[in-house]
Amino acid sequence: MNTPRSPQVEPGEVSGMRVYRRLLSHSLHYWPYLAVSVVAMIVTASTETGFAALMRPLMDGSFVEQDPNVIRWIPFAIVGIFVVRGVGEFLANYCIKWVGRRVVKELRGQMFRHLLHMPAAYFDRNSGGQLISRLTYNVEQVAQASTDSLTVLVRDSVTVLGLLAWMLYLNATLTLTVLIVAPAVVFAVDRVTRRFRRISRRIQNSMGDVTHVAGEVLDGHRVVKIFGGEDFEEARFEEVNERNRRLHMKMVATQSSNVPIVQFFVAIALALIVWLATQDSMLQDVSVGTFVSFVTAMFLLLAPIRRLVNVNATLQKGIAAGQNIFGLLDEPLERDTGSSPLPRARGEITLQGVSFAYEPEKGEVLQDVHLEVAPGETVALVGRSGSGKTTLVNLLPRFYEPQRGRILLDGEDIRSYRLAELRRQIAYVGQHVTLFNDTIAGNIAYGSPVEAADEACIREAAEAAHAMEFIERLPQGLQTPVGDNGVLLSGGQRQRIAIARALLKDAPILILDEATSALDTESERQIQAALDNLVRNRTTLVIAHRLSTVENADRIVVMQAGRVLETGTHRELLARDGAYARLHQLQFHEPQADAAAAGT
Repeated sequence: MNTPRSPQVEPGEVSGMRVYRRLLSHSLHYWPYLAVSVVAMIVTASTETGFAALMRPLMDGSFVEQDPNVIRWIPFAIVGIFVVRGVGEFLANYCIKWVGRRVVKELRGQMFRHLLHMPAAYFDRNSGGQLISRLTYNVEQVAQASTDSLTVLVRDSVTVLGLLAWMLYLNATLTLTVLIVAPAVVFAVDRVTRRFRRISRRIQNSMGDVTHVAGEVLDGHRVVKIFGGEDFEEARFEEVNERNRRLHMKMVATQSSNVPIVQFFVAIALALIVWLATQDSMLQDVSVGTFVSFVTAMFLLLAPIRRLVNVNATLQKGIAAGQNIFGLLDEPLERDTGSSPLPRARGEITLQGVSFAYEPEKGEVLQDVHLEVAPGETVALVGRSGSGKTTLVNLLPRFYEPQRGRILLDGEDIRSYRLAELRRQIAYVGQHVTLFNDTIAGNIAYGSPVEAADEACIREAAEAAHAMEFIERLPQGLQTPVGDNGVLLSGGQRQRIAIARALLKDAPILILDEATSALDTESERQIQAALDNLVRNRTTLVIAHRLSTVENADRIVVMQAGRVLETGTHRELLARDGAYARLHQLQFHEPQADAAAAGT
């Protein structure tokens, strides 16, 4: 029997005003431009009332009384009103757009800086497509809410108030007739506001899905082609794309039905006004000019009312986008409470009863790990996939925090060091090399101090990594662009650039995660020679599946299911005939037996 679901409450439904105030606070940083824009909006709005007021002397003085003085100055007044209006509109639009682009730049910068310092677990929980969508699509929605909608709210609100004031001055009875429909308009706008915000939030999530699916296909286009996944990916993208289209059409339908409803109520008010104005008792008190001026003001009300109703959609999109953006900006950053200085570590690493779980309900990935690594020692971590090797080394630079136990560096808890100083002690070369869309020299020097990034130092690091032999064959040498994530280079070439980057950093601790996995036999020999130089006088943690690459390690640590099973040298562990010996037998003896069987 299914349990009935409780109705969902949209997050942040009641905090729309608080979000909008926070959005406006970013605009207020540029208050001089904002003030000029607001003043220009008020001037522009006043010209609407001025034009309606001009209808009274135009009709009574020019056509009814035919006063020559009025006839003389009316044309100049008309031109003057529109000159003032033109200057006001230019200043209002330019200044508010200037503020809007500054807000976009500021928010994107804040989000990007925040993402740079977010914990690794946050990126595990959130797809890159969703985050990129917030940086691009959502920020634009916020800009419209904090600036474009402000234009409508200020200019058109002043216009409506000015016209209503003029109408009250002309005839209070007729004006009060207009206000009869106000409660119905307010009710309709309130209902639509709630729907706008719900749909806007779903549209923004949908845009994240579109970006995510497209990004996966663009990154993995070779896999898609070789496995014939074009039809599957096309169908997957069509699904998220169609969902996005349907949500947009729901927004359009809501917005399109909202304006006619409001205009219908306004038409009712206009019909009542015309009916009242044509009554005998009213005709005696209302002149032709007064009536024309009143009706002109009434018609001039329609456009700003329509814009004020329409701006609700933009406003709710911005509020929904703001909830997403501020949700990201309010996420806690990596904890960096350390204060101990760390100029250059000796490299002594100690793990004391370390346990860690990515998600507690799924069980611990590391369980009560004890390990000591002496300065300058090379320790290899081996074991089957999922044994916790990579997780263990990820705890050292504090990408994750252990739930229990401590990790010490040079006898101090690593949490006592500032993150930047701790990570400055560590160089990393992984199986999956990350290169940036820059030159080879730029990638080798990435993150290095300025004094270490001159071409002579870069060349020396590249030579030590045996990378200059292919770099010198390239047309632009070290200044050759590598393409998006090094796509213009082979896997072995990317690996050697990553090793050159680690050499240039000259950190006392080195992490090698399958650092030679992408190399052929000849290149591996060359790189192994470079790595032998690199690990000298450095504390090195090596993650390896191929045991042949770690036979010369000072110590080998065998892991299984998050625990340390065995430690010792290659010879000691083989003689012990335990888990390491079985792994060694699987890699070296069974293939030989299979080859012998194939030969017979």
